[in-house]
Amino acid sequence: MSDWRGSVGAPKLTELITEQARTASWQSRDVNLKKIVFACMGQLLFAGSAIKPENHEQQFLYKYYHGLRHIDNWEQLLSRYIKNPVPEDEKLIDLATQLDLTNIEMLATVLALAVEEDPMAGRVVAYIQSPMGGSRPTLGLIESTFAALVAKQRTSWIAAAIISGKAVATGVLTILNENAPLPEQAFKIPNALALALHYPEGQGDTHTSQVCNDDITLPDSIIESAKQQARSLAHIANSVLVIRSASKKEVRTLARTVTRQLEKQPFFCQPDSVELQWLAPLCVIRQLIPVFAYDLAPGEQKNVPNLPGYNGPRIVIMGLDGNIDVHSGSVLNWTVPVPSKDERKKLWEIYLGDADMANYLADNHVHSAGRIRDLAHLAFREARLHRRSTPSMDDVQQAAWSAEEGALGSLAQPIAARIPDEAVVLPKRVREELHDLLARCRHRETLAESLGITIKARYQMGVRTLFIGPSGTGKTLVAGWLATRLGLPLYRVDLASVVSKYIGETEKNLAILLAKAEQAEIVLLFDEADSLFGKRTEIKDSNDRFANSQTNYLLQRIEFYKGIVLLTSNSRGRFDAAFTRRLDKIIDFPLPGPEERRALWLTHLGEAHDLSIKQLNQLAVVSDLAGGHIRNAVLTGAVRAHAETRPINFNDVLAGLVGEYGKVGRQLPAEFVQYQRNKT
Repeated sequence: MSDWRGSVGAPKLTELITEQARTASWQSRDVNLKKIVFACMGQLLFAGSAIKPENHEQQFLYKYYHGLRHIDNWEQLLSRYIKNPVPEDEKLIDLATQLDLTNIEMLATVLALAVEEDPMAGRVVAYIQSPMGGSRPTLGLIESTFAALVAKQRTSWIAAAIISGKAVATGVLTILNENAPLPEQAFKIPNALALALHYPEGQGDTHTSQVCNDDITLPDSIIESAKQQARSLAHIANSVLVIRSASKKEVRTLARTVTRQLEKQPFFCQPDSVELQWLAPLCVIRQLIPVFAYDLAPGEQKNVPNLPGYNGPRIVIMGLDGNIDVHSGSVLNWTVPVPSKDERKKLWEIYLGDADMANYLADNHVHSAGRIRDLAHLAFREARLHRRSTPSMDDVQQAAWSAEEGALGSLAQPIAARIPDEAVVLPKRVREELHDLLARCRHRETLAESLGITIKARYQMGVRTLFIGPSGTGKTLVAGWLATRLGLPLYRVDLASVVSKYIGETEKNLAILLAKAEQAEIVLLFDEADSLFGKRTEIKDSNDRFANSQTNYLLQRIEFYKGIVLLTSNSRGRFDAAFTRRLDKIIDFPLPGPEERRALWLTHLGEAHDLSIKQLNQLAVVSDLAGGHIRNAVLTGAVRAHAETRPINFNDVLAGLVGEYGKVGRQLPAEFVQYQRNKT
C-alpha cells in the first residue's frame, strides 16, 4: 500500500440515474458523514479495480464504499446532505457552520473523531497510510481521500488550506508533528471536543468538570441586577462582563445566574492554567459561556483571552482589585452590592429558621449572601458539636471565628479574648467617645440615609479609628472590647508579614488582607500603625519614590474599605495629614489618673489578695504608671504568692513595681522605698 498517494484523482463514473433518482437513492441509503468519509476513502482501494476485500481493514472500507459506489458528484451529495442531516451529525454540522469551516475541514474532523470513537477506524487509517503513517490521519491522506470534493482545484492545496484554516485556528483540529513534511503531518481532535461531540447533552461531560454547582441563595435585588447584566450582554456583540466581589462563591453563583438568563451554561477556568485552544468550539458545541476567574493584586492588569471562532459573551469573576482589558469588544463592570437589611434578614431566616435571630443578625452585621450561607452552615456544625438541634447566637459568633481560621494566613492573627465592660477602665471622656464609636460602627450602614446629598454622594460605610496614647494605656484592650460588643472577630495585623522589601508586595499583601477581612466582616487592628501609614517623605532617591507610592495606595485603599479598622500609635505627629483626614475618629488615651489607677488595681487583683483599702489608695496615688505596667506588676506578685500558696500581699505588688519602674528607667517612689525599709 505504499503507493496510495498516487490515486488522488476522483473516479469519473458514467451518470446512471437522473437527478431526482440520485437524490432519492442517497437519501434512502441512510447516509451520514462517517459513511461519506469512509466511502471516499474506499475509492482509494476499490474504484476502477477488481480488488475483493480480504482482511478486516478492506472489509471495513468496502462496507462503506459499496453503499455509495455509484455516486459521481460527491460535492453535490455532501451539499444536499448538510441541508438535511441525520440527528447524530447535526451537532458537528452546526459547529462547522458557526466556525465557518470548509467542507474539507468538516470531513477531516469527522475522520479524526471516528478514530477516537471506533478502534477499527484507527486500524483502517493506519492500514491505508502504511508504512508512512500511524492511526492518526495525515494531511496527505486527506488530500487523496477528498480529492473528488475539489476537482476544480489542485489537490495539493488541501493540506495547506487545513494548516492555515479555521479548524486549526479555532482548535477543532490539532497538528501533532508540525516539523514533519506537510503530507506526513498527523492531526487529531482534542479529547474535550471528541467527548462533547460523541455524547448526548448531559452525558460524558468529564471535560467540563469545572461546571460545578455550589449556588448560594441570592436576594431578589441582586438577581434582578444579574438579569439586567444578561440583557446587556445579549445586545452587545463580543462583550465581557466583569463581576467583582470579595466572595468567590457569590461571583460564581452570579456567573451561573447570568448564563442561565442567556439559556446557556458557564465554563469556569483559570486562563493561566488551562489550555484554551479548544475552548471556542467546546462553547459552541455545549452552548457554554467561558467564565475566567482572576485573583489580581492592586495595579495588576490582565487581558481577557480572545477565542478565535467564538463571538459570544465572556464573563470575568474576580475580587475588588486589579484591572481587566480586552483586545477586542467592550468591558462591562459590575461590583456586587451588599444585600439590604431586609434581604439579609430573609437570608438568615432561610438558613437558620429563627426569625428573631435573623432580625438581630441583619441589624448588627453587614454580610454578603455567600458569607451568610457559610456562617449558617458553620453555626449548625457548632450546634451539633454541643448536641443541639438548632444553633444559638453563640454558635453563630463562634462560626465567625472558625470561618477565619487560617483564611488570613500569616497576615493577621486572631485576638480571641472577649473583653467585658468591667475590664475597661478609662476616663469618662474617653468612655463617651468609645460609646460614640460603638454606635457609629453599629449604624454605619444606614447612617447617611437621612442626611444631605453631599454626604450621600460620597458616603462609605467603613469605620476608621486611630487610638493615640502612651504604651499600656489600654488601646489594644479597648479594641477587644469593641469587637466583643459588636460580636465580631478581632484580628491583629502582623506588619512584619504585610510589609515587604519587594516593590508592590506590600500593596498586594494589604489588598489580600483587606479583601478577606471585608468579606468576613472582621475588625482589623493595626498596632503601631505609623510604621505602615506614616508620613510621606521628600523624594531623594528611588526608595523614597516607591515608599511614597506605597503610602499613597494605602491611604486610598483604607478610605474605601467597607469594614472596621482600628489603628494604634504612641504619637499623632507620625501620621501624614492626608491620612488623619481620612479617619472617622481619633481617640486620645491619656495616662490614668488616681481614680482610674485604683480601679485598674482592683480589676487586675480580683479577689485573691489581702491588700487593705489604705494600701490600694496608696498604690493609686503614688504609682503613676499605665494599665499595662499595673498588669505586669500584678502578674509578678501573683507568681510570688502562688509559689507560697497564699493571697497576693502588698510586698508582692511592690516587687512587681520595682521591675516596672526599672523598665521605664525610673526609681521606685520614695514612699514605697521607705515602706520596704520599715518592713526589713
